[in-house]
Amino acid sequence: MFPRQRRSRRFSVAVAAPLALCAAAAAATAVAAAPTAVADEKTPPELYGKADPKFDGVWRQSVALLALDAAGAKPSPKAVSWLSTQQCEDGSFPAYRADPKAKCDAKKTPADVNATAVAVQALSASIGGPNAGTDKALDWLKSVQNKDGGWGYNPGSPSDANSASVVVGALVSAGVNPTEWKKEGKTAFDALLSLQIDKDTKGAKKDAYGAFAYQPGKGDELDPNDDATAAAVLAGMRQDLKLTGDKEGHGASPKKQADKGAEYLAATLKKNGGYLKAATPGAKGKGKPDYANTADAVIALSAAGHKDEAKTSLDWLGDNLGKWDKAEDDPAALGILILANRATTDGDPAQLGGTDLLKRLAATGPKPAAMPSHEKDADKGEEKKDDDGGSSLPTWSFIVVGVAVGAGIGILLSGRRKKQSL
Repeated sequence: MFPRQRRSRRFSVAVAAPLALCAAAAAATAVAAAPTAVADEKTPPELYGKADPKFDGVWRQSVALLALDAAGAKPSPKAVSWLSTQQCEDGSFPAYRADPKAKCDAKKTPADVNATAVAVQALSASIGGPNAGTDKALDWLKSVQNKDGGWGYNPGSPSDANSASVVVGALVSAGVNPTEWKKEGKTAFDALLSLQIDKDTKGAKKDAYGAFAYQPGKGDELDPNDDATAAAVLAGMRQDLKLTGDKEGHGASPKKQADKGAEYLAATLKKNGGYLKAATPGAKGKGKPDYANTADAVIALSAAGHKDEAKTSLDWLGDNLGKWDKAEDDPAALGILILANRATTDGDPAQLGGTDLLKRLAATGPKPAAMPSHEKDADKGEEKKDDDGGSSLPTWSFIVVGVAVGAGIGILLSGRRKKQSL
């Protein structure tokens, strides 16, 4: 895996050289992409989902692109290009900026660690590997690493389990060894392990052993947080959301501690009947099923090798899909379901509980340039064409579009973004 770390810079140089010649072709390719779903006046037509993107535009676009790729579809170049244009000059991504042509304003559109890290994962998958844009984003992430080795939601804010974990996912998706990123001798794993509850944790109950806290409390106490635990388990197994990380176990990582976190998740899911409960302070429906966090847990359990427990909760999600309104047309919700399905089963990741998740996701934004092979036209035996008659675009077009834009230019406290997915 780690030879890719050296390859990432070479990849950027290789594609940057012909960039001037390709820019015009990239622009033309984006314009020729498939028609987009109708969006409201606040939502760009290249963006998946119709809700106000102020707090989650980059996040939901990234999850949607990851899910499309995981399901075997090729996203529209328009969708990839839109995500790339959200990047600021310093390499960071905000949660969303309405005018990509304007310079980033730290007051109006502050840099978002989570958005930047998940965008790296999405662009690495959609463009075919590390590129100039993702390299620049990684450079920015490294520049804002905290002294404890972790990251907070915004640069300079205290480290939290979710932010540190999504950055680890960005690193492994780009072929970078997370243990090589150190601040004052500490890595992201050091920051994560400082948030794990064990027998030595003051005031901890035995049934919380293995869980991770989002952040320390006022008295440095650690309270178990299911969402933070799922994120930390995934990071501890050196994985990204698509589970394309280190499968060979190279390099040091807290896999034993991550497995303890997985055991905590499995026990919690079993106690609840297959799902995690909503626990965001003040959230509507507190204590009721949290579908998004349950899907996160399914991915984490699969990454840790707890496939049976993951399958049980995935089946619960499939059986209760009709009760989750976000599963109708929310791209982040549909995306995380596809990713959970892909992580756990060997079948079609788009099919869950009799529902075609990919079809629903595709309907929320720009029509994919190509659908999976099983979606090919039965009569002609060729890829379905866009409504304007244009045929599917080759893989290289995504590289051109993404790099051309990228070279040119979180989970809001875990809860705020989650509220949009509950």
